[in-house]
Amino acid sequence: MKQTLLMMVLATAIFAGQGEQPRGYGIPLIDLATDSSRQVVVDREAGQYLGHPTTVLLEDGRTMIIVYPKGHGRGAILMKRSTDGGRTWSDRLPTPKSWETSLETPTIHRTVDARGKKRLILFSGLYPIRMSVSEDDGRIWSELEPIGDYGGIVTMGFVEKLRTGPGHYLAMFHDDGRFFRRDGKRKAAMTLYQILSTDGGLTWSAPREIFSSEEVHLCEPGVIRSPNGRQMAVLLRENRRVRNSHVIFSNDEGKTWTAPRELPGALTGDRHTGRYSPDGRLFISFRDMAHQSPTKGDWVAWVGRYEDIVSGREGQYRIRLMDNHPNASGWDADCAYPGVEVQRDGTLITTTYGHWVAGQSPYVVSIRLLLRELDNLAKRR
Repeated sequence: MKQTLLMMVLATAIFAGQGEQPRGYGIPLIDLATDSSRQVVVDREAGQYLGHPTTVLLEDGRTMIIVYPKGHGRGAILMKRSTDGGRTWSDRLPTPKSWETSLETPTIHRTVDARGKKRLILFSGLYPIRMSVSEDDGRIWSELEPIGDYGGIVTMGFVEKLRTGPGHYLAMFHDDGRFFRRDGKRKAAMTLYQILSTDGGLTWSAPREIFSSEEVHLCEPGVIRSPNGRQMAVLLRENRRVRNSHVIFSNDEGKTWTAPRELPGALTGDRHTGRYSPDGRLFISFRDMAHQSPTKGDWVAWVGRYEDIVSGREGQYRIRLMDNHPNASGWDADCAYPGVEVQRDGTLITTTYGHWVAGQSPYVVSIRLLLRELDNLAKRR
């Protein structure tokens, strides 16, 4: 069915009943799903669910670290290292005993404090949010320890360096009432929170509510800075599936945020992760959840400019990176919590999990590409 739909041209934008943005998209679609030459298997284990990875690229431009759970979110945190930009990966590396107790999707981030000390920090969510720290680029880690008396889901989707001072960072997460406090109960509203650090990510403030709604469930935040660095845009999943994804903006380093605004169908999906290419364009990877899309449920990416996000434009083109098959429950969108890194020569390295073989357990794959290659493919459309 997907292959048939891929041949269709989405010539007319279809608008949501209550929104102003199209449910579908009219920009070109490039299909790389069958291009196995780009695909590197990071980890695969017969009969074992491996998913939800995040990555970090170190300053040498070659060394990457990936973390992911042995299970669907909940499960022991696994870690591997690549020293050649994702072309090859190590065996699973030793990790602290407490990593085996992780309850939710781990995320990994680079931070630098006011004295220039570099660290890697890893978060594990639900209640309470716990954090592990490495001061030697991931060789030795502390045990997971609570960062406060609060919890949340998919913590932290991003950790963004602030311009307010050296070692200052902002992070976001979301919760539906179940995990924010001990013995919490699900609420009708989804709430987006932010926390701050002024010591390079070692300690974090109490959470501040940014947005809460029963009408739309905005979650899984992914941040993108404007090219001049003065504005932050946070792209958000809409988990009720009644509207497109949304975006909020801040012009004062997270002190205030605009009201959420719907994104075009071309940027509607889950767990947006974006990076700039050297030519100033954005590459944003996510799970496709556009209401009208021939690649719905697959691992996709969007190429465009920051100004497209600000202006509500569709962007330049979309890419289907890999074709995701239904999971054991029949859901065909269990994939794509991606990491995206950019090397100095502009090579994009994007990594995620998915059900890449029908009827088999999901596993983790990394893909390398250059925008100029995609540009040439787009011209043929």
